[in-house]
Amino acid sequence: MKERGGIAVIGAGKLGEALIRGLLDAGALTPERITVTAGSPERGGLLRDQLGVRAAAGNVEAARDADLVLLAVKPQQVGPVLEGLRGALREDQLLVSVAASVSIAFIEKRLDRPVPVVRAMPNTAALVKKAITGMARGTHATAEHLEAARTIFAAVGRVVVVDEKHLDAITGLSASGLAFIYVVIESLAEGGVKMGLPRHLATELAAQTVLGAGAMVLETGAHPALLKDNVTTPAGTTIDGLLQLEEGGLRVTLIKSVVHATRRASELLE
Repeated sequence: MKERGGIAVIGAGKLGEALIRGLLDAGALTPERITVTAGSPERGGLLRDQLGVRAAAGNVEAARDADLVLLAVKPQQVGPVLEGLRGALREDQLLVSVAASVSIAFIEKRLDRPVPVVRAMPNTAALVKKAITGMARGTHATAEHLEAARTIFAAVGRVVVVDEKHLDAITGLSASGLAFIYVVIESLAEGGVKMGLPRHLATELAAQTVLGAGAMVLETGAHPALLKDNVTTPAGTTIDGLLQLEEGGLRVTLIKSVVHATRRASELLE
């Protein structure tokens, strides 16, 4: 992005704040180059006071001098917000939407000029720079626009570029999936507590175990089934635990969780 500009975060809720904090922590942008709007003046003032960003009175004001406009409102609010921005967005700006379920076609149809659009789906692990973001570009977005958006999200984690048709599944898997894994961590910790571990220690052990498992998959490139088999010795402790997981239907339950979350992502605007 050009040095004269910055980014405008339209609708700085939980995800918007997580992205802002991640970008600031990563040193990708300085606070004065970020302008936010929020659902209430109090919310905008809070972010200004806590993070040092600029709080705008309205969306048009926020977007006016930005090189990149990040649309982080709820899916149902995208249409009205875009209507309010008609005539305000320029062809030399980049509009990036992180609104779940809202298609690029829906966005482009509500713009009065060929503004470049990138649709992205990060998760709130951006707060600790461990996000995974799927992104796809729109009709008027070039490879340069995609790279500008990728740079923003790469500051807070990994980025994958996909066909737009995959973004609802990415929503169900990696955006909603964080909540599924929190339940797994909580459950593992409860098992530790059941066996006598202090709760704080059990939670630390469970969280680090999940973190380690993810790192093993990403850094070795090995299939999860192979890594599982490497831990599972004959007549050992792990196989007994795996038997309980299979009897409890954990595998099928997690698959169904992703399927249902994906379906819901495709229905949010209906």
